[in-house]
Formats: sequence, structure tokens, C-alpha cells
Amino acid sequence: MLSLLVRLIINAVGLYAATQLVPGLTFNGDWGTLAVVALIFGVVNALVRPLLRFLTCPLLVLTLGLFTFIINAFMLALTGWIAQQLHLGFQVNGFWAAFVGALVISIVSFVLTMLVREETRGQRYAH
Repeated sequence: MLSLLVRLIINAVGLYAATQLVPGLTFNGDWGTLAVVALIFGVVNALVRPLLRFLTCPLLVLTLGLFTFIINAFMLALTGWIAQQLHLGFQVNGFWAAFVGALVISIVSFVLTMLVREETRGQRYAH
């Protein structure tokens, strides 16, 4: 349960960073609303992404995995569409905003995940 909460926080920080850095990604709301958008992003990634990866497996192999960037952009665009339907104030305007935004979210998530892992590793050995 704690790891799901940590993942939700990491996604929220990544989404916030992307909206601050990438033109075309906008968010008008508070941190609670951003947590809802992060939850949507997590659910979309958990449910839709594996299906897309399976269906596009030949493209993934052919492009040596680079098609993953397109899938990530689609996941962010889908999150933006769902958020708009729910009037959450999160908007993705166009493919390039989704593409660059997904890159920013991936980088932020990677860095924060490494920091959290280092923290938990240190706690394990401190006992």
C-alpha cells in the first residue's frame, strides 16, 4: 500500500514538472486535483499500456524499443483526455506536448524512484 502511495506522489510530481516545463501541457488546479490526475495516469499505465505494448510488439522490436516513447506519449494524451472529460483542469495540447511531457515525466520518475530506493536501502541496513 505504501509503495502505491509513493508511486502516486512520484507521478504527481512528474506531472507537475511536465506542466511547468513543457509548453502545451497545462494544469489549473491544486495538489489534490493533481493527485487525481496522477491516479488516472497510473491506472491508464497499468491497464492500457500493457495491451498497447503487446499489440505493437513488432514495432517495438523493429525500432529497438524506441516506439515506447510513442506509447508513453499516447498514455499522457489519454490521461489528458480523461482529465478533460472529468473537468480536472489538466490538458495536453498536441502530440509534441505529449511526447516531450512523457519524456519529462519519465526522467522525473526515474530520478525520484532512485532516491526513494536509496532511502529504503539505507533504512534496511540501519537496523
